[in-house]
Amino acid sequence: MKKHFCLVAQQVLQLSLLLSMGCGVVSAQSTVEAAGATSVAAATASSAKPPGWASVTLPDNKGKSSHLAASSGQPSDTANRQALEQRAGQNPCKLLIRSVPTAAQVWIDGNYVGNSPMLLVLAPGKYLLELRGQRMEHASLVVDLLPKETREVALKLAVRYPTRASVR
Repeated sequence: MKKHFCLVAQQVLQLSLLLSMGCGVVSAQSTVEAAGATSVAAATASSAKPPGWASVTLPDNKGKSSHLAASSGQPSDTANRQALEQRAGQNPCKLLIRSVPTAAQVWIDGNYVGNSPMLLVLAPGKYLLELRGQRMEHASLVVDLLPKETREVALKLAVRYPTRASVR
């Protein structure tokens, strides 16, 4: 009988711990007394140490699925831009990119580096600059940069598909 009472007291204590975590603070003694135990038993139950649960540690990205292919590091545009700047060397070039309309995606040699307007620090050489708009507009240009050159490029994005259709 004593063993059965201890098991009931432990279960009531577990319940009181769960209630105190989710619904505000509820004392273990009042929970045990509400379950039909005496105050002496409640004091014994509340002074007992909580049952040992296995410690479960969640990963830092607990809200994300492990099946997604996206990395948790820095965004690809930041990484691509930093890689270009690290290769700039001692004679870097500066390329200021503007577009009409603004906020077009900027791609250098097939790598996304951010949205226009932007200033890039690059190594001297040839680059394929592509701008992609939000509504399928596009523009591209091959840029040849000399050492320590600063160049501004402003491109007007052309609509890839017609926006209006007329029937005759």
